[in-house]
Amino acid sequence: MKFSVKYTLVAAFLMSAGVLSAQVAEAATEESFKTVEEISAIDFLMKGGVFLIPIVLLLFYTTYVAVERFLYIRRMTKQNMLLLGELQTQLNTGNMQGALDVVNRDQTSFGSVVKEGVQSIGRPIPQIEANMEKVANIEIGKMEKNINHLGLIAGIAPTLGFIGTISGVIKIFYSISISENVSIGNISGGLYEKMISSGSGLVVGILAFTAYHLLNGLIDNYALAIQKINLEFVKLISSKDGHKA
Repeated sequence: MKFSVKYTLVAAFLMSAGVLSAQVAEAATEESFKTVEEISAIDFLMKGGVFLIPIVLLLFYTTYVAVERFLYIRRMTKQNMLLLGELQTQLNTGNMQGALDVVNRDQTSFGSVVKEGVQSIGRPIPQIEANMEKVANIEIGKMEKNINHLGLIAGIAPTLGFIGTISGVIKIFYSISISENVSIGNISGGLYEKMISSGSGLVVGILAFTAYHLLNGLIDNYALAIQKINLEFVKLISSKDGHKA
């Protein structure tokens, strides 16, 4: 009877110890998960190594150039559909000063090109067209300012990420050679650096590549639109006496 009681007590103790151990293990697991979850995004990115610094700088510069150029191009390519109509009204009455006032109010790239055409009235048509074409090219050049930097960043950022990958692999093999032990602890740091730097470089490269082509698309649309404006302007002045090609 005493043996039975002792056996029951031992069994209860072992069971309690097992439950306690399980609870401790579960608590430790939950705590480890909480520790992982509490890592901020900045701390996570900083594990990318030193090559992440130039990649982040390129990201800031890409954002600045893309936003600044987009706002400038959108403002300068805003087309006033009534511009030629108002201009024709002034030219039909022979009011050159009124025509200049109309184009001076239009502070866009369209207005600059048409203004050159108005100022060239009286010259041969081919010369008027050439002058307007030159001004259009100047306006396009202003729009393209710093856009070529985005194309350069689209190639540089992924390359920096690749160099970070090489650095991470070197770090892994160096750790293994020092410790002579292939373990998760030895390779985790290098893997962080390799994967984060590569991913960051690719993201920045994609953003720069996308912005580069979108901005160039806006400029191409302007180039087509200004050709149409030039043609309509030449037709407008060709209908008047003394403006034959």
